[in-house]
Amino acid sequence: MDQASGLQRMLSAMVGRPVPEAAGSHQAGGLPTAAPATRRMCRAIAVAGGKGGVGKSTVAVNLGMALSAAGHEVILLDADMGLANVDVMLGLTPSRHVGHLLDGECTLEELLLPAPRGLRVVPAGSGARRLAQLDNGEHAAIIRAFDELAQPPEYLLVDTAAGLSDNVTMFAAAAAEVILVVCDEPASLTDAYGLAKVLSRDFGVRRLRMVANMVRNEGDARQLHHKLARVSDRFLDVVIDFCGWVPHDERLRQAIRRQSAVVDLWPSSQSSLAFKKLAGAVDKWAEPERTGLDRIAFFGGRETPAQGMPR
Repeated sequence: MDQASGLQRMLSAMVGRPVPEAAGSHQAGGLPTAAPATRRMCRAIAVAGGKGGVGKSTVAVNLGMALSAAGHEVILLDADMGLANVDVMLGLTPSRHVGHLLDGECTLEELLLPAPRGLRVVPAGSGARRLAQLDNGEHAAIIRAFDELAQPPEYLLVDTAAGLSDNVTMFAAAAAEVILVVCDEPASLTDAYGLAKVLSRDFGVRRLRMVANMVRNEGDARQLHHKLARVSDRFLDVVIDFCGWVPHDERLRQAIRRQSAVVDLWPSSQSSLAFKKLAGAVDKWAEPERTGLDRIAFFGGRETPAQGMPR
């Protein structure tokens, strides 16, 4: 099946399909209840930064595993469609990727790849030219495919690519939250500001969060945030909140070389403790506000009844 016909088939299948209920869901005492009524809305979080090499994938992988290890249901989408590396970082060997989803050869459920600590990964292809050249309709189809999950996770983390292409901005804007990963380099600050500008001006994103990566201490991390927030407050209609920092840590470098997450390999290391603290902070964020959202969004077609929002 070619990509065009597969995409048409997938989009057609989404129209009018009822949202399935999870089987066997019960309250204490044996009274049956619909699963969505007892679950909070899935929070979709894009991990971005603009510049390559700042550690976006490292943050996404370890944050996802820290949340999963804490008992949350987490899916990690590798959204670097042309140069995917989440599977490599975790030592996984996928047999399919999002290209097969677009071609109609598998469902999103069938594409999910199990990783350590209960984390699940949606792999993208590496070195696949056509995946690097997807159009906006195909990006939208991938985003909408998550509406078809029988039971959405508590968290969807989206590891975006570098740069300011549609491949980056569409996935970032479709998330309820965006984490900017920034390191102490002028190019990193400049590119993070550029991404914030595009998301604010073109997609109406009004709040971002920043993680300082590869810094010496919290003081340096907050100084880095101050530099970015000061210029964004002056020139952009967007708020950038400080949400955590990750130190230089040789254990983290060793984990990357061993194709493992540091929170799984060395859970007591300095970087692991930082990722666990970040996961705890993320879990305390207020529920995302979805009303009035005028752009395509992850899980935008299936709000949780428990939130009291109209379908």
